[in-house]
Amino acid sequence: MNLDNCPRCGRLYVKNIMDLCQPCIKDLEHQYETCVSYLRENRGTNIQELSDATEIPIKEITRFIREGRISIANAPNMMYPCEVCGTLIREGHMCDSCRNRLRKDLTNAVKEDAPAEPSKKSGEGAYRAVDKMRE
Repeated sequence: MNLDNCPRCGRLYVKNIMDLCQPCIKDLEHQYETCVSYLRENRGTNIQELSDATEIPIKEITRFIREGRISIANAPNMMYPCEVCGTLIREGHMCDSCRNRLRKDLTNAVKEDAPAEPSKKSGEGAYRAVDKMRE
């Protein structure tokens, strides 16, 4: 049996798909249902108001949104924080400025790793095992 400690509460449980113990899964589902019912009644709310009203951490609400369990298509004020800088965004994991900065850093890293001048291969002075066998 695969046993592990629950990352939320520390209880010992049999590993499952959600990587949580049964009481934490039920608690998480209850939090999800609470968020959904509040959003149905208050479509114009933002993530901070939702968190304050339901007493569910913004981190959990963001996870529900990223998993696709909560749709923000019909909630015009609903945005969640960028994983890098915390700016509020409506899609993805990073805001445009962080994405552009990452792209620029990756481009610069590739340029630095590329050799400045390709090495020229010449047959002179090279020693090959085949040459030794011929002698």
